[in-house]
Amino acid sequence: VVYDSLLIPHIFANNDDDLYRVMGYVTAQHRLWQMEFQTHAAAGRVSEIIGEKALDFDRNQRRLGMVYGAENATQAHMADSVIGRMNKAYTEGVNAYIADLTYEGFPLEYKLLDYAPELWTELKMGLLLKNMSKTLNIGEDDFQMTNALNLFGKEMLDILYPDQEGVGDPIVDNPGGWRFDAVKLDTVPLALPDQLVDIEPTTQVVRGVGSNNWAVSGLKTANGSPILANDPHLSLSMPSIWFAAHMKSPNVNVMGVTFTGSPVIILGFNDSISWGATNAQRDLVDWYKIQFKDESKNEYLSDGVWKKTKKVVEKFEIKNRKTFYDTVIYTHHGPVVYDDSFHGDSERKYYAFRWIAHDKSLELKTFYLLNHARNHKDYMAALDYFSGPAQNFVFASTQGDIAMRIQGKYPVRRKDEGKFVLDGTKTSNEWQAYIPNEHNVMTKNPARGFVSSANQYPVDATYPYYVHSNVYEAYRNRRINNKLREMEEITPQDMMKLQNDNYNIQAEESLPFMLSHLDSASLTEEQHNIRKELSNWDYFNSSASTAATYYEVWYNTLYRTIWDEMQNQNVALSLPSDFVTIHLMKTDSTLSYYDVQSTPEKEDLHQLINQTFKRCIEIVDQWKTENSEPPQWGYFKDTGIGHLLRIEPFSKKVVNGGNGNAINATTGSHGPSWRLIASMEKTGVKAWGVYPGGQSGNPGSAFYDNLVDPWASGQYFRLHFPHSEKETTSYRYYTSTFNPASR
Repeated sequence: VVYDSLLIPHIFANNDDDLYRVMGYVTAQHRLWQMEFQTHAAAGRVSEIIGEKALDFDRNQRRLGMVYGAENATQAHMADSVIGRMNKAYTEGVNAYIADLTYEGFPLEYKLLDYAPELWTELKMGLLLKNMSKTLNIGEDDFQMTNALNLFGKEMLDILYPDQEGVGDPIVDNPGGWRFDAVKLDTVPLALPDQLVDIEPTTQVVRGVGSNNWAVSGLKTANGSPILANDPHLSLSMPSIWFAAHMKSPNVNVMGVTFTGSPVIILGFNDSISWGATNAQRDLVDWYKIQFKDESKNEYLSDGVWKKTKKVVEKFEIKNRKTFYDTVIYTHHGPVVYDDSFHGDSERKYYAFRWIAHDKSLELKTFYLLNHARNHKDYMAALDYFSGPAQNFVFASTQGDIAMRIQGKYPVRRKDEGKFVLDGTKTSNEWQAYIPNEHNVMTKNPARGFVSSANQYPVDATYPYYVHSNVYEAYRNRRINNKLREMEEITPQDMMKLQNDNYNIQAEESLPFMLSHLDSASLTEEQHNIRKELSNWDYFNSSASTAATYYEVWYNTLYRTIWDEMQNQNVALSLPSDFVTIHLMKTDSTLSYYDVQSTPEKEDLHQLINQTFKRCIEIVDQWKTENSEPPQWGYFKDTGIGHLLRIEPFSKKVVNGGNGNAINATTGSHGPSWRLIASMEKTGVKAWGVYPGGQSGNPGSAFYDNLVDPWASGQYFRLHFPHSEKETTSYRYYTSTFNPASR
């Protein structure tokens, strides 16, 4: 193991068993507490560490089926001869490090929380995978859409929440080019719900946050080689979600980043290919209303037959408290998450939870094969094993190919299926078939010379399968594609600049309209000056911009005011997207939602725009009285990278630009968690990367947060990619054998 100046381990092994064993050891050396804490959280075991206040969280994790799904994934992985052996070796490596630990060497968080490391298991790798599925592919708004359907009717629902917003630029645009016979279901129309789900409004999801990836062909680059770029956007945390590593054996030479607890590189490159991923935004969750036979909940109705439930007793060890036992009911759909014993007032009480992440899966085999892949054919074969969380996989190779494939295990759905809560007594409402891998959306070497994705609607309208999600991105994808279309003689430095681009198309498309409605005669001198500043703004959410601050506050205030009726309903509703909101403002000046519900007057859009403009100035003025910094966007946005335990001295504040709708999608707590640029040159792959954190999980280490400031300022580090240990002497930090702790 040779460490470079960034503390990235370069592991050279004579065989794969040693490679994965040492990978486990090295990752544990730097991130053991993080590895254990995140898998405890996934397993619903935080109460063991911090006590009874975590019990509700833990029960929810178990009832969502996190362990159930992890057990199914682990069973599939361990049954595979190659992946099972890899996972076993990795586990041995982690446990070898743990066996060497004494209390003195425990990571600090163990001492603060007064507990000790436990041995690693293969199940923990399954829990890690399910944790990412929960982060990326558990999104749905079935109850909110059911309420909207019943409150507004189907016609208005389709206006407020269209499947396709008509914004264009799908990930793959191939009109009429889908040369396969799609799987057909029965022609029975979907039965739409006919009653409200009586619930309280729920917290809205963070708007405008996702991920970017793209690859440009050699026809558009200065050196004639493809260039790949990827920056997945996730919650920012310390330690970072990613751990960078380089792994070399006679069978593989691969570098990139991995989740702490995974034996393979998740995003990265080898001698021949590079790959990256963004979230595919597909609806892979359904809720089924269950009809039980009686209060015992031992049987439930399905197609006129009473089926037996399965009752699973979950045991919770609680720090300084008695053990708690919880009984979770399972149907063939999945777990019944909410019942009289757990959040009995929930809208989801006695609904069964069907989630693709519960199924057996082989995600690690996909990444193992990508680590070893040599060409596009290998990339395609690797993705065949990937079922979730659904991802847009970008690809580039030294052979000159670029590609994109939207891969996951997708149920074949009828129109509107998956948008509403479902009747669990009818199997006709269940998933009948899955889209074959060869029918998934994909493209290779398109004529335009690039592929890209940014969580937008995935495909053109001629694609023969129904595609739905609770949210699609509308702005970053267009900025990326507009820039890539016009760019020629592209260099890696051009791609770095593009990843850090702060241009805000949403502002470009909404601010002139908002400004045109201001009544000049009613503005004070201060308001006139701010209007002028906004009129001269270039739509970049740069760190020093105050216009960006005023726009964001104004637009968000206007948005909330328009949809105040929905937020004040006694049932849960999702708010329409930003794109739909702006489109309606421009095209329908009489929309009933422009009336402010809390006032007796009947306002119109013109009045709302003027009222919220003045209100936004009041909000910013109030902020100025509470803060010593100027209201520049970098300060106002208040980006923070919090320690997993929210310990302030172990967290980090960042002052930088960005916006959820900009390519540099940095918000208060989310952002590009890893930036990679890979130039796929035949003479040797060149790559650059950075992430907001550091390799060490030790807050006292110089390598804990040394990458944060470079990341915030748009800097990158060359990722050294040696083929032998002899090539590492010029940049070596230190070298060690199997036991780096002895240093």
